[in-house]
Amino acid sequence: MAGACATPLSGVLVTGGASGIGRACATALAEIGRPVALWDLDGAGARKAADALASEHGVRTCAAGLDVRESAAFPGLIDAARAELGTIGGLVHSAGVSMPVPIDALDEQSWSAVLDVNLGAFAHLTRALLPDLRANPGSAIVGIASINAILGNGINPAYGASKAGLLGLTRSLADFLARDGVRANAVCPGYIDTPMLAQAFESSPRLQQSMERQAMLGRLAQPGEIGRVVRFLLSDDASYMTAEHVVVDGGAVRSQR
Repeated sequence: MAGACATPLSGVLVTGGASGIGRACATALAEIGRPVALWDLDGAGARKAADALASEHGVRTCAAGLDVRESAAFPGLIDAARAELGTIGGLVHSAGVSMPVPIDALDEQSWSAVLDVNLGAFAHLTRALLPDLRANPGSAIVGIASINAILGNGINPAYGASKAGLLGLTRSLADFLARDGVRANAVCPGYIDTPMLAQAFESSPRLQQSMERQAMLGRLAQPGEIGRVVRFLLSDDASYMTAEHVVVDGGAVRSQR
């Protein structure tokens, strides 16, 4: 089975799991029988998504509503997830915020709001999951970055910095966790057809056409196209991959170089 893992019952915790890329990652994992815990600021949405995956794919699921900046809540929620899933051998940090504010209008609150969710939460959650990751052979983690970690975007410095920082953090975690046989990688999505992007299209109707032109493939990606790459990185098929980032953007970055 493509993307299968040697420890198929090892559960995966997915932040931002109620919609978009997070939900697509959870779906891709459930399709091959991996239990999933969905965390999201939208707790009701996370529970609805978890119930749907359990019903459709027959896997163990659970859900929780939380702000990932509240790291004090992690231990209790991890205990609850472990009790429901059996084990936790994977993490996908997909929770993220954008809040485009250019540098001449950026304040400390706006900066922290983005960095704490996109970057800080990945570090703190990985730390909280260390005992579980170390206990399960084949464990791996994936951070969802962005092509904005590679390209400059003048209207969104906090977002770009958070995603570039996630790549650096991923490499640091890979080096630290390698002694325990735990791998760490990142994915840099391009322009994805998600609810977050749909909101941007409403305020700027030409934005979608511009993004489609930038991609060599001439279209936006569907969330599942990211989810399947994440599933691969969490699987034994990627057993010799760590400290890497995979760009999944339809050629958008290369077209701008």
